[in-house]
Amino acid sequence: MKDGRNLSLVMDFYELTMSQVYFNDHKEEEVVFDLFYRRNPDNGGFAIFAGLNQVVEYIQDLSFTHEQIEYLRSLNRFTDEFLEYLSNVRFTGDIWAIPEGTPVFPYEPLIKVRAPLIEAQLVETALLLAINHQTLIATKARRIVQAAKGKAVMEFGARRAHNFDSAIQGARAAYIAGVAGTATTEAGMQSSIPVLGTMAHSFVQSFPTEYEAFLEYAKTYPNSCTVLIDTYNTLKSGLENAIRVAKEYLEPNGYRLKGVRIDSGDMAYLSKKIRHRLDQEGMQDCSIVVSNSLDEYLIESLVDRQGAKIDSYGVGENMIVSKNAPVFGGVYKLAALEENGVMVPKIKISENEEKITNPGDKRLYRIYNNEDGKAIADLIALSEEEIREDQDLTIYHPMSKWKSKTLEAGTFEIRELLVPIFEKGKLVYNMPSLVGVRDYCARELETLWDEIKRFTNPQEYYVDLTEKLLDLKISMIQEKR
Repeated sequence: MKDGRNLSLVMDFYELTMSQVYFNDHKEEEVVFDLFYRRNPDNGGFAIFAGLNQVVEYIQDLSFTHEQIEYLRSLNRFTDEFLEYLSNVRFTGDIWAIPEGTPVFPYEPLIKVRAPLIEAQLVETALLLAINHQTLIATKARRIVQAAKGKAVMEFGARRAHNFDSAIQGARAAYIAGVAGTATTEAGMQSSIPVLGTMAHSFVQSFPTEYEAFLEYAKTYPNSCTVLIDTYNTLKSGLENAIRVAKEYLEPNGYRLKGVRIDSGDMAYLSKKIRHRLDQEGMQDCSIVVSNSLDEYLIESLVDRQGAKIDSYGVGENMIVSKNAPVFGGVYKLAALEENGVMVPKIKISENEEKITNPGDKRLYRIYNNEDGKAIADLIALSEEEIREDQDLTIYHPMSKWKSKTLEAGTFEIRELLVPIFEKGKLVYNMPSLVGVRDYCARELETLWDEIKRFTNPQEYYVDLTEKLLDLKISMIQEKR
């Protein structure tokens, strides 16, 4: 990894015990695994795919150190021959993935791995760890940014994150989804995310008076002075001292007070009172920043129903840990296994319909309406199938043959979503900049109908199958049962 750590053993122990058995049985055949998820967080209409950067780093760096091999030896669970194999293992397979920042939907493959069985098994945990975390945070951040309706949202979550990496990678994921910047300085350094921050209550308390605290801060940062005004009394003390600093020091020296921040109290009521008072003093350009356990529902209420006069939002715990939906739930399932040089489809059967997998080596397409460019549906096809725009296309519900829709030739466009990332172990994907991913995400969101973006009861977006894949799936279910 770029921070110098070797994370190759960040895996479930059963990846290794299974691999020992594969090694004993000389199982060297190639397999296909799909990484997908079953439900959108927060009962939303979609998710934002993120975390591919960590996947690439892990795959490139996959190798076991002498210390790691000796640790495994000390467990007395593995043969010397298998440990020798591990000491030389590198990823030599192929990986396809959806580009980061793409809106994605349940049951479609976000990542497809085709590799020798042991290699494909060993990478499972790391892929899920990277994708589950960053996709979860990007999805939550997108909801919060949407609620703010164009007002800036800042990621303030480091102190509530689940340790260091969660804070850094969470800030990255949130930036993909549209936050303006982060308070996590390391994330700024690693990913060139704008870093933001003003002062804490302790800063104000450390001076003899609130006015002196604001004045010293203004002298140090006259071009970017935003002060925290709720340490003692927001309206009677903090706001008045902020105005005094603006009038007695900043404005006489050619500067303006950039903003005031509140971190407690009734934000709608206080913001209206603050806005009125600032405007009275000719400070219409002074922004009002709020924080304190915000989420998309509270922000939506402040914006749409309470008439709050807020210019930007700092969001911490509810974003960085996706507090009310903290698990993404991605899974990694075997889809095909090589037998006598042929890829044979595999399926997982369950009494729960949602846990039945789509078998085979597959491709994924997004279908767009020619007239308005909006996404109509996603289509999962077998890898050998050819999907054409100049022919009528019938797409099918993932479990019901009678539920189908036919699109007339010439009325739609298709785009293949899974793109090559690794070929025979070599990185072939040109990783875009984080700003590029962020811009791409914003463009892709515009292709979704507003009804899909609703927080409550969003319109379901269809992820359908080709007739050939559905027939294969139904026949395999019937055969296995």
